[in-house]
Amino acid sequence: MNFRDEEIKTYALERIQELKEYDVEAFNQMIEDGELHQELFNSDYYIIGTYEAKKWLADKVFDVIDYIKEYEEDNFGEASTDCSNPEKVVNMFVYIRGEELLEEILH
Repeated sequence: MNFRDEEIKTYALERIQELKEYDVEAFNQMIEDGELHQELFNSDYYIIGTYEAKKWLADKVFDVIDYIKEYEEDNFGEASTDCSNPEKVVNMFVYIRGEELLEEILH
């Protein structure tokens, strides 16, 4: 699913630049330890607020929910994200898609 990929990539690249500028050694350690994805997409919310999340999802809400459910079922055996909460849906989608896009960025 290529929903909002450029936006998520831009976010990742900006955060990577901030992390490198702040402490390049810590940044390199995050990459070495496989923690960069967690730092970029799990240390803070991508979207805060129900209204903002609904706007962000727009007409792709059901596609995004399906994407999350498929990912969680494939990786954990069951879906656990509260899909009635738009903020949680957006942030989980960005977490999942961010992992995939980070692979592209780093390689």
